[in-house]
Amino acid sequence: MAFFSKNSRTIINNLKSKAGLSRLMKQSRNCCSMSCLNNTNCCRFIPLTTIPQLRNPDSYSHKKGFLFCFQRFQSTTSEQQFASLPNGEHNQELDFPGGKVVLSPEMQFLSESPCVYNHCYRVLDDNGQLISNSNFVQVSEEIAVKMYSNMATLQILDTIFYEAQRQGRISFYVTTIGEEAINIASAAALKSDDIVFPQYREPGVLLWRGFTLQEFANQCFGNKADYGKGRQMPVHYGSNKLNYFTVASTIATQIPHAVGAAYSLKMDKKDACAVTYFGDGGTSEGDFHAALNFAAVTESPVIFICRNNGWAISTPTSDQFRSEGIAVRGQAYGVRSIRVDGNDALAMYSAVHAAREMAINEHRPILVEAVTYRVGHHSTSDDSTKYRPADEIEWWKMARDPVTRFRKWIEANGWWGSETESQLRSSIRNQLLQAIQIAERAEKPPVNDLFTDVYDNIPSNLHEQEKWLRGTINRHPKDYPADVPV
Repeated sequence: MAFFSKNSRTIINNLKSKAGLSRLMKQSRNCCSMSCLNNTNCCRFIPLTTIPQLRNPDSYSHKKGFLFCFQRFQSTTSEQQFASLPNGEHNQELDFPGGKVVLSPEMQFLSESPCVYNHCYRVLDDNGQLISNSNFVQVSEEIAVKMYSNMATLQILDTIFYEAQRQGRISFYVTTIGEEAINIASAAALKSDDIVFPQYREPGVLLWRGFTLQEFANQCFGNKADYGKGRQMPVHYGSNKLNYFTVASTIATQIPHAVGAAYSLKMDKKDACAVTYFGDGGTSEGDFHAALNFAAVTESPVIFICRNNGWAISTPTSDQFRSEGIAVRGQAYGVRSIRVDGNDALAMYSAVHAAREMAINEHRPILVEAVTYRVGHHSTSDDSTKYRPADEIEWWKMARDPVTRFRKWIEANGWWGSETESQLRSSIRNQLLQAIQIAERAEKPPVNDLFTDVYDNIPSNLHEQEKWLRGTINRHPKDYPADVPV
């Protein structure tokens, strides 16, 4: 055994010497203080007051009371000898490939929950007033007005399309009611080159990037102008031009895709990041955990934005996990994380703005947990009053509405008024109703589009399926829509 150990060490040292690994390992350092080992609440945070200088946050790791939480294991020197720690002669420190370890004769279990809750960052109170001593990224009048206009547009979009579904004019719809700030504020903090991997409750990101009301209507009605050629369900938007990957119904599959794209951006030295959105239910999928670990290990510039709205359809978060929200999971994987009031547009803008700077400049993933509430039903196929009280929904709709909160702030700045509000809502409503009429009358995609755009040369089995489908339509014409070209 001693022979093999000795020879293995010799081989490893020779490899490290040739590859220059010894030098790299010696340069590394561990960013966790020893006080973490005897403290169940051992997060380290970075203050938002340093947002302009967030390029080297590791220099702040010794301070307490910070907002960005992280613990990253760095390379260590495996052959380093034991070193006694000053807090006891029996405590010894050891570096090994999995991270720094302090050996202790005391039996001590990590607590299942922190003694003190992690901070939830907010800037505006429920009345739209700035909280004293708030640290946030300044927003110009132009950006603030556009943010509010887009949030109001999103409300109108949801109302009219929801009514259209109830009238039987479209088959399905998902609203963003109560989550408008997460959509618009995060989009405002990103750049057009950043690649977005959405779930299905982020149309506001597309709206901010220039997706027109007509394009929204074309997709929901599945006409010939729809970029997906009518193959997708309504609200499954996508735009190559706007760097917005097409929505997929499958939960959480977009999260590891975003990490792969971010790693590609890093390898190509692009000044951009990948951003992915998902709900609290998505964190119960294996894809979420694999993606966070993948991102941490590859140090990919990706921002994970979790809309923790309390419900995965009818499943409350209390039935999904026992951890204190989502942000703490990022820390477990070595991903810097922050918890934000998702109904506060200024807080969301500031957090995502800072997250983007860190992700790109430091080549690291960031997890943003946006705490909010899904005011609307999960979808038009759901009745949420069957599993949660109606008065709870109404309270969040009236008392915690993110659109009203942000409006009060821009009104206090003299940037908005009642007359402008009335003009905007009337104009958007008329534009959308006109877009729906156009989309509804537009020609549908032909049947053969069901079988194209996957293979360069369509295989024989698909030709057979197309022939079978056409034969079925000809035999039962009344069972198929007459406006679909055969």
